[in-house]
Amino acid sequence: MIVLAEVTALLAVLGVGLVWGTDAFCALVQRPALTRVDDSALTAVMGNVHRYGDRRMPVPGVVGLVGSLAAAVLAALTGHSAAASAAGVGFVLLVVWLVLYVRVSAPINRTLTAAADRGETPADARALQAGWDRIIVLRAALQGVALLALGITLVLL
Repeated sequence: MIVLAEVTALLAVLGVGLVWGTDAFCALVQRPALTRVDDSALTAVMGNVHRYGDRRMPVPGVVGLVGSLAAAVLAALTGHSAAASAAGVGFVLLVVWLVLYVRVSAPINRTLTAAADRGETPADARALQAGWDRIIVLRAALQGVALLALGITLVLL
């Protein structure tokens, strides 16, 4: 069962790592780059980025979330309480990330995607992007700390 705990933690690392890398890129590169484009380019680019991101990113997100929970449970069942705690911390951080995504980011994603589909530029395009940008650093930080917790889980197992 230890090997299964290790495998689930490793799968969680892979899923979380992909999402963390995406969010970190957005925080470090995309956010400042978008300040240099006009509102119509921002709408077209981000609407299409969100179209594909919202379709494809749930898979690694679910792998990370479910994998961290499974690693926590399996580590606890095998008596590795420190590893279970580390994986549990990762899981909780990912749940917080998910709540932020669903409540703040996803509605903005849908609005920008719909505008891009219509070939329109919302009057509040810049404000929409600012709302999305407002939490991207926090989202990246949550994913990064969750990734660190899962790495610690692997070391402790």
